[in-house]
Amino acid sequence: MNVDAFVDTNVLVYAVAGGEQEGAKRERALKLLDELDFGLSAQVLQEFYVTVVRKVEQPLRPAEALEWIEQLEAFPCQPLDSALVKVGAEISQRHRNSYWDGAIIAVAEALGARTLFSEDLSHDQTYGSVRVVNAFLDVMEA
Repeated sequence: MNVDAFVDTNVLVYAVAGGEQEGAKRERALKLLDELDFGLSAQVLQEFYVTVVRKVEQPLRPAEALEWIEQLEAFPCQPLDSALVKVGAEISQRHRNSYWDGAIIAVAEALGARTLFSEDLSHDQTYGSVRVVNAFLDVMEA
């Protein structure tokens, strides 16, 4: 299973729950999801659910969040196993970032993604075979 790109949780959250102040980010996220051949991980889906149900300005009802997850099932989703947990831990130690970021990078590599769309990691940084792109850098908030 190979994909061109991997999308981090924040891309999904902006697509679904971007408030009025984040309208430009929402448009950008929706465009990415429409145009990319992307993959996800179980971790991203878990983070997405918790964030859109509990942490955004206008939370979704749990059933609405689950509807989004059902739609996202159309895209490759890498489950986490003990081997990927170890790779994620190694990546986090090597690059001195959080385990969770290391796990995202590990899964992106496992899916064959060359690009990782994330707002959380350093733009244009390369981790192994994966290059981080912050698709929201040029989006100015009102």
